[in-house]
Order: sequence, then C-alpha cells, then structure tokens
Amino acid sequence: MKHGIRAAQPDVVVHVRRTDDRDAATAPRVGLIVGKSVGSAVERHRVSRRLRHVARSVLGDLHESDQMVIRALPGSRTASSARLEQELRRGLRRALDSVGRDR
Repeated sequence: MKHGIRAAQPDVVVHVRRTDDRDAATAPRVGLIVGKSVGSAVERHRVSRRLRHVARSVLGDLHESDQMVIRALPGSRTASSARLEQELRRGLRRALDSVGRDR
C-alpha cells in the first residue's frame, strides 16, 4: 500500500500498483483489508465474502502484473453488494486512469 495509486470511495478504498516485472506475474493479485472498525467478526467476514465476490468481477480489468488491495471502511457493513461493486469499479477506474493503462 506504500506504493501505487489510491482511490477512495465512501465504503471502500482501492489501492492499485502496476509492477514492471511481467515475467514473474501470471495473474493479478488481490488483497482485502477489513479492520475491526467495520464491526464484529461475523460482520467482517460477511463484508469479506461480498468483497471477494465483487473483486472476481473486476479481474478482467486488471493486467496480469497488477496488484490491488481493497480496504473496507465502516460503511461497507451496511452497503449492498451492488453498491460495493459500483464503488469498487469506480475506484478501480480512477486508479487505473492515474497509473496509466499502457505503462
């Protein structure tokens, strides 16, 4: 998360890093951060499951050397899956525009 581009949305923050080492990368990597501020363990796991499902739908937008971290904010606990997907897509689009598509 130190390197790369960050795009904040109301319920999630998307961090994207594009590495130059295309030989070692075989697929984009995605990580989740769901802290205690999101809620109890049950609520955090529920948010994690929904974010993993939503992240699968945007894998096609990433290059094989991209790394993406999705940080859930407290509002993600009450957000619908459709809203989480919309915010993730918007954040990813903003981050990729900043990092440059054809770098």
